[in-house]
Amino acid sequence: MQAVIFDMDGLLIDSEPFWKQAEHEVFSSVGVELTEDLTALTAAMTTREVTEFWYAKQPWQDASLEEVENRVVERVKYLIETQGQAMQGVHDLLDSLQQAKVKIGLATNSPKGIIPSVLQRLNIAEYFMAYSSAEEVSKGKPAPDVYQLTLEKLGIEAHQCIAFEDSLGGIKAALAAGIKAIAVPHANEFEHEKFDLAPYKLRNLSEFRYQIGNALLSQP
Repeated sequence: MQAVIFDMDGLLIDSEPFWKQAEHEVFSSVGVELTEDLTALTAAMTTREVTEFWYAKQPWQDASLEEVENRVVERVKYLIETQGQAMQGVHDLLDSLQQAKVKIGLATNSPKGIIPSVLQRLNIAEYFMAYSSAEEVSKGKPAPDVYQLTLEKLGIEAHQCIAFEDSLGGIKAALAAGIKAIAVPHANEFEHEKFDLAPYKLRNLSEFRYQIGNALLSQP
């Protein structure tokens, strides 16, 4: 195991409530009526895709899509920088990976400008050799592009690397890039059969052991 790539939202930081709050505040302010059913559909989308989704459903007049998207991002950044908390096991795992000289990367669907806010808030920037945002590639997760870009930045082949993901779209992206993915679902989804797609599953990052990663990489 020469490298590990982490997802960000919901895996390193408990930021998904911030995205929901920001989207509700911003889209409501331009006249969009958000519903629980439709909001659930947007959870795995990039910020641009979410903005386009709501505009297609309920177009607004007084602001461009880019302006509205930027308002969401800025609100999320503020919430992260003032309230963000690390998920269980993040610091200990990063520390042990660094000590073992494992390369550490990050691949996220979030805008690139959000990443430094998360890394600084959690005080973990020093651990990451590379990070990539869906803004830098043609397609976000579940396409493999953002993982492929992170592998290039790390100078690592997919078969030397594992990925940690908390979402089905992220797992699909990692697997499509040829990376063995470990699912770390949220507690209320842990037993959901969709996570059977991943070759291994943890309740939190504290449960990870090197034997797990090495065993996965030894599989054909």
